[in-house]
Amino acid sequence: MKVRRHSKIKEIIEDNVIETQEELAVALRKQEIEVTQATVSRDIKELMLIKVPAGDGRYRYAFPVEQNAAFLQPRMERIFQDSVVDIDYSENIIVIKTLPGTAQAVAAAIDNTKWPDIIGTVAGDDNILVVVKPTDAVPKVIAKLQTLSQ
Repeated sequence: MKVRRHSKIKEIIEDNVIETQEELAVALRKQEIEVTQATVSRDIKELMLIKVPAGDGRYRYAFPVEQNAAFLQPRMERIFQDSVVDIDYSENIIVIKTLPGTAQAVAAAIDNTKWPDIIGTVAGDDNILVVVKPTDAVPKVIAKLQTLSQ
């Protein structure tokens, strides 16, 4: 089922301008594939979809031209500079606030760096929770994230 769904997502993204997870879920349902928002969110992350300019200040989902190019340092810096609004933390959880619709791209960039101090991320539309282990690594991780967003 997942392989079929990913294949349909690829078709939908290539043939349509899809700006939100909800639009993607609706398009999948029209293809008779029932999905939840959580499933669509996971699929976006697994497929490493990125947001690219669609014109008029809007962004759409797309596949990176080269899978490895999606998260090279300059690309990652651009994603952070274009998207990150604020970074804060509590204990071992960092909260990254982004512009609406860009949290998935930022979270995917973080996940694909495979930083040893980051266990994982959870992204919504405009917020990301970054779980850090050990707790004393939080200042170092925040400093790196802030460097990327400047």
